[in-house]
Amino acid sequence: MVRQDDLPAFTLEQAARLSGLSARQALYWARTHVFEPQYTDNNTRSPYSRIYSFRDVVGLRTLAKLRKQVSLQALRAISAWFKERYESPWASLRFYVIGREVIFDEPDTGLHVAPLRGQYLLPVELEPIARETQAAVVQLRQRAPDDIGQVARHRYVLQNDWVVKGTRVPTRGIWNFHDAGYDTAAIIREYPTLKPADVQAAIRHEQLLREQLAS
Repeated sequence: MVRQDDLPAFTLEQAARLSGLSARQALYWARTHVFEPQYTDNNTRSPYSRIYSFRDVVGLRTLAKLRKQVSLQALRAISAWFKERYESPWASLRFYVIGREVIFDEPDTGLHVAPLRGQYLLPVELEPIARETQAAVVQLRQRAPDDIGQVARHRYVLQNDWVVKGTRVPTRGIWNFHDAGYDTAAIIREYPTLKPADVQAAIRHEQLLREQLAS
């Protein structure tokens, strides 16, 4: 593996070519503080007045890619913001573009930061949310102890039909199996979530309904 420190330095023209910019663009970015190389000579007329390290070229290439979606004015403002906080940020941080705004991962916290707004963006990871939702669904389906052996009906459950409380099992379905000769154990095999008390309560309820209709 080649260490970055062992790689040679590059002239402005070489850095521009490696980053996909023109030498004129790279020079303009250096003069207007969008991106300045690590080594700069005050004698700007010298052909080696600006020397780019490998890390500089990586940063310049990053900026060249971001420039396709983000304004130069915004990149200049972000560079100024970075200068007070990070060393070689364009070559060491992970960036995202949302719309035309640059977001980066803060190394210490892992949070997303919008530098121009100075705001932390809370990442929302879908996999943990899905797991939490699944756990909540399981909990929702768990019946309260008071529901065992009770029947109920609700206008939004099975069109207001009578069901075993805390379930969507209709009492008339249980009655139909009972009327066909199924015993409690056989009915529970058809509805594994039920308890024996649920089956008996449903049968008693359906039997009472039929007695009321017959009277």
